[in-house]
Amino acid sequence: MEKMSVRDVDLKGKRVLMRADFNCPLDEKTGEVADDKRIRAALDTIRYILDNGGKLILMSHLGRPKGKRDPKYSLKPVAKRLGELLNKPVKMMDDTIGPEVEEAVKQMREGDVILLENTRFHSGETKNDPEFAKELAKLGDIHVNDAFGTAHRAHASNVGVANYLPSVAGFLMEKEIRYLSKVVSNPTHPYVVILGGVKVSDKIGVIKNLMKKADTILIGGAMMFTFLKALGKAVGDSLVEEDKLDLARSIIDEANEKKVELVLPIDCVIAQEMKQKAERKTVDIEEGIPMGWKGFDIGPKTVELFKEKLQNAKTIVWNGPMGVFEIKAFSDGTRAIAETLAQSDAMTVIGGGDSAAAVERFGLADKMSHVSTGGGASLEFLEGKELPGIASIKDKEG
Repeated sequence: MEKMSVRDVDLKGKRVLMRADFNCPLDEKTGEVADDKRIRAALDTIRYILDNGGKLILMSHLGRPKGKRDPKYSLKPVAKRLGELLNKPVKMMDDTIGPEVEEAVKQMREGDVILLENTRFHSGETKNDPEFAKELAKLGDIHVNDAFGTAHRAHASNVGVANYLPSVAGFLMEKEIRYLSKVVSNPTHPYVVILGGVKVSDKIGVIKNLMKKADTILIGGAMMFTFLKALGKAVGDSLVEEDKLDLARSIIDEANEKKVELVLPIDCVIAQEMKQKAERKTVDIEEGIPMGWKGFDIGPKTVELFKEKLQNAKTIVWNGPMGVFEIKAFSDGTRAIAETLAQSDAMTVIGGGDSAAAVERFGLADKMSHVSTGGGASLEFLEGKELPGIASIKDKEG
């Protein structure tokens, strides 16, 4: 699936309407941008457009203002931070569409930057309302979609606009498509998938889709207890999806049938409550977890087992932490896996969400081949679903 990119179009003198993902956390006290990672992620595309003579009109959502104006979700702090990063003025609009915006766009020169106000201040954004999309499309000659984080949503600013303007991928979107397509469709073997997180139900689609290609699947996180209980192990008071035990058994059977190695933890770190100061023990899964205790991380033997399985991998995908990594006492498993991937020669793809947060927290994000910027979007991509925000980008011809 080759999509047209911003490199494939002539930008000189053109009004470039770019959908970015500036959904950044804001500091509650100062109202400033608290983490500018998402703004920085869009800089390559922004600079390329400006260097090639485009007039740049940026749009993004922030938070969930539910289709109404709400000053606490204004993009003004983003405009300020973006201006600092670009070292040039970014003109902030009071609205997303309308006569004032159209006039400001008309006055633009090559290399100018305008940021429209939060697209979700209009209810037409999340409804993908054609009228709202048409109003947005009036502002540009070309649509650049660089918001992978919202690619799984069919909204007006990423999908609707593409009905009225040629839509091409920005560099961030292009990178996401390149890496995620590779691990879904054409991975280099041996191919190891690491899955964690809380619920099996959240990962069914990913497990079933990647099982078609993977050689080995390593299971950690709270979801391991549903699998372990399905195999008759004693899991104490650990989190188990009781209604998914049959499903866990069927996944284990399917892995056997397809000759995919499904590896479950052999020990885990337990405590009576999820607190830093709680008394901890490490128990072997064969011994079982006593009642009144819960598992919160994979244990050291499991870490060694997983490392061994990752040793010769050429492609590794990781989605979901191995334990409650936000609490230091239960972060060792996730950290060890992150460090193993950071030292690996394999192509390492981190599938957004909590796994991305974990590699960031441990300062290892730049050691991975690719850390996805979209939690929900990367999950759906790994499930093999077609994402509306990617489907609406023009395909390359030939």
